[in-house]
Amino acid sequence: MELPQIAFTRPYRSSNELANLELVVKSGHMHGDGPFTESANNRLKAVSGADQSLLTTSCTHALEMASLLLDLEPGDEVVMPSFTFPSAATAIANYGVVPVFVDIELLSGNVSPAAIEAAITPRTRAISIVHYGGVGADMDAIGAIAARNGLPIIEDNAHALGAKWRGRNLGTIGTVGTQSFHDTKNIHSGEGGALLVNDANLFERAEVIREKGTNRSLFLRGQVDKYTWTDKGSSYLMSELNAAVLDSQLAEFDVIQGMRHAVWDTYATELVTWASQVGAQLMSPPAHSEHPAHVFYVLMASHEGQMGLLAHLRALNITATFHYVPLHSSTAGMRFGRTPHGCDVSEDFSRRMVRLPLWAGMPADFVSRVVGGVLSYGPGDRVTA
Repeated sequence: MELPQIAFTRPYRSSNELANLELVVKSGHMHGDGPFTESANNRLKAVSGADQSLLTTSCTHALEMASLLLDLEPGDEVVMPSFTFPSAATAIANYGVVPVFVDIELLSGNVSPAAIEAAITPRTRAISIVHYGGVGADMDAIGAIAARNGLPIIEDNAHALGAKWRGRNLGTIGTVGTQSFHDTKNIHSGEGGALLVNDANLFERAEVIREKGTNRSLFLRGQVDKYTWTDKGSSYLMSELNAAVLDSQLAEFDVIQGMRHAVWDTYATELVTWASQVGAQLMSPPAHSEHPAHVFYVLMASHEGQMGLLAHLRALNITATFHYVPLHSSTAGMRFGRTPHGCDVSEDFSRRMVRLPLWAGMPADFVSRVVGGVLSYGPGDRVTA
């Protein structure tokens, strides 16, 4: 008898989702800025530690808002890791801004501060970083580089809601932070995102940008007697239906995190000896970086080992996967971006990394099957990392 397929990820179903959605439908207020938008936003601020946040239709749109908010213009450059999701680059390339791709550090998958500094030119207008897998990039070093050069930081926190770097909430350290609530994330609304505005001087303009370039938010609060077009912007406001789902998810944040950490901790404990035997490296966040158990990855000893483990697990009906193709080597990256120095670590990391299934509510027997499946893989390749 064939064992059931183990999905790589599965969206969590929170207890009040349907009840919340029914309330929205009955209310007739299905566009944004309703009671669930307010409630979800307040919950988000409590979880993230942000003073101000705005719910958006996606993390990609939150990144686009950051480009508008920071007045990035054609010909400007933004330094960013090559190993990240394309949205970080498209959100600036859409405005004629040049993404400058730099390398990462092997131990974390996060951008190298030294590589950032080496890529800064007179055209550099911002630094964009991602906390890969929810593990904080070196924000002390990156912050110091930004301060020396007078550059804002766009902090892509799509993987890291609730995580911390040396006690500081990720997403709140840069000038702005962005969140993703895609259904592959720990907390989701199907599709959705948020902009965390960490500079109080930028918040009112961020509201305008999110509301199609109008001052409608001020009008709704009674601060102006009518609203009009005042700035650049687009329709970035999350619907009340998505906010209702998000609110129910955020209400169960601690429960979700507890379930995810249980799976993550099992992998981290049970695969240690195997990793040593096959020359692999397990994801190992530093003690000062509190992670949210968003992903668990294994860095195999070679590309052949990566492909071998993926095929082995697939044969066992276990869905594991690699991650990003480094952006500097992508079709669009070569067309729209610039890569001043080699990104060898990004390429190496991409060609050796395997992500294991991890989701809240993952049955214990599924977790055991994944562990057993990995342990049963013994490639002949023993090249050390």
